[in-house]
Amino acid sequence: MLTKIGYARVSTKDQNLSLQLDALEAAGCVRIFEEKRSGAKRNRPELERLLDQLRPDDVVVVWKLDRLARSLKDLIGLVNEIQEKGAGLISLNDSIDTSTPQGKLIFHVFASLAEFEREIISERTKAGLAAARARGRVGGRKKGLSKQAEHKAVIAESLYKEGELSVMGICGELGISKPTLYKYLRHRGVEVGGAANG
Repeated sequence: MLTKIGYARVSTKDQNLSLQLDALEAAGCVRIFEEKRSGAKRNRPELERLLDQLRPDDVVVVWKLDRLARSLKDLIGLVNEIQEKGAGLISLNDSIDTSTPQGKLIFHVFASLAEFEREIISERTKAGLAAARARGRVGGRKKGLSKQAEHKAVIAESLYKEGELSVMGICGELGISKPTLYKYLRHRGVEVGGAANG
């Protein structure tokens, strides 16, 4: 018999878990792990405890997928870890249930899209760098970002959110300085730990 285990998370201590808890209880969860931490933080103790205690035929139930993972890549990794333990995943608001053939198919598609996105980012980075070298620097700075800078800003945002490279690694990949990287990220509306990373 399947055992449903809930996971509820809000980003700050001021936010309320009641909506999620009510939905998880109504879904038949026998135990619910509660977390009050940003999804961007890698260290989520309650989620780790849940994963450590998972057994075959358990089902992890979340209100929405964004409560579980901070990115598509993170989500796919967590789903793989859950499935390796012989467990499943249900997202109440996304109508996803990996214990069904349809749910498994959806995540195969997600995994393919994530791989496709990584390849596209890599190709854009190489093409952008080649184009920049071919054109050289353009004088007379315009207000805002040039098309080339805008393109690099998009790539910088993707690499930063993906979390594979360090700040210096992204700078090296794009051929820019740290201040320029932070300027690009701010331009894209991304919160950065500028003070922490220098």
